[in-house]
Amino acid sequence: MDQPIPPVAQTEDVAPMVRARDDGAPGRDAHSPWAMPRAAWWQILKRVWVETGTDNISLASAGVAFFAFLSFVPLIGSVVLIYGLAADPASIASLVRDLFELMPADAASIVSRQLQDLVATASTTKGWALALALATSLYGGMRASSGIIMALNIAYEESETRSFLWLNVVTLAFTAGLVVAGLGLILLSSLLVAMEALLSGWHEAVIWTARGVIWLLAGAALSFLVAVTYRYAPDRARAKWVWITPGSLLMTIGGLILTAGFSTYVAHFGSYNATYGALGAIVVFLLWLYLLAYLLCIGAEVNAELEKQTAIDTTAGRSRAAGKRGAAVADLVAVAPQE
Repeated sequence: MDQPIPPVAQTEDVAPMVRARDDGAPGRDAHSPWAMPRAAWWQILKRVWVETGTDNISLASAGVAFFAFLSFVPLIGSVVLIYGLAADPASIASLVRDLFELMPADAASIVSRQLQDLVATASTTKGWALALALATSLYGGMRASSGIIMALNIAYEESETRSFLWLNVVTLAFTAGLVVAGLGLILLSSLLVAMEALLSGWHEAVIWTARGVIWLLAGAALSFLVAVTYRYAPDRARAKWVWITPGSLLMTIGGLILTAGFSTYVAHFGSYNATYGALGAIVVFLLWLYLLAYLLCIGAEVNAELEKQTAIDTTAGRSRAAGKRGAAVADLVAVAPQE
């Protein structure tokens, strides 16, 4: 006999939720986000707007940005140390120069200075000292992963129930994933340099086409990394990949547009250095991280509201009845507003 689902705390602004069932609301029988009718998307977007305030997404994003700022140098240190095992660490500075082009100039200057210091350290670090430095860097980088897990639990309306040990394993795994992503960016930069050298003398259209293909592959890899984060970071039963795709695409495409737009704004209209003086670069860096974290949380909110729109089981594996799916947004549906 099914056990009743405990009532979900609601505010007057949030759509009430009930056990998943087909009550005739648009999208209740949708097996994927792309099968949602226009009326369902309108309801979803309205709830996302409300949830950004109810879930204090702004505050959660600020926490993620703060922890990401504290973890940035350790994460870069991990990338440099690992890269130094196979190549000259000094070469990393030239390889990542092109990767900073989209970043706000002040933020890129902070990263560049830290990178130069880390390269000097990595060049003289060997043996057990290298292992200790790498372990310290990974531990420091775990704070960013912890902040992301906290924010995604909020977006998916879950409470953290994993044991201290298992949560740290998950956090370490995500931190290692960030390091691998950093190494992937270095590889991307290497491919760009090699490609331009190989195609030197070719028509410029060919070079731009090849460069576009490489960046499309990088965008696909970034979207997959975001999707993995949405699927495994929250304390819930894993969602099917198709129900994660909208948020990951929003984060990937929106993140590139946001970064380019913010860089242009800071370069031409911002006056952070005049306002904050020597702290201007740090403020720009923190604000950029905050905007990216906010977009990450918005993507999670979109995914969560999509799951709450359908009565179909959105979790991986065999289909289960509502109340047995192991995820709040899969077990419940948002009640459609009365017209």
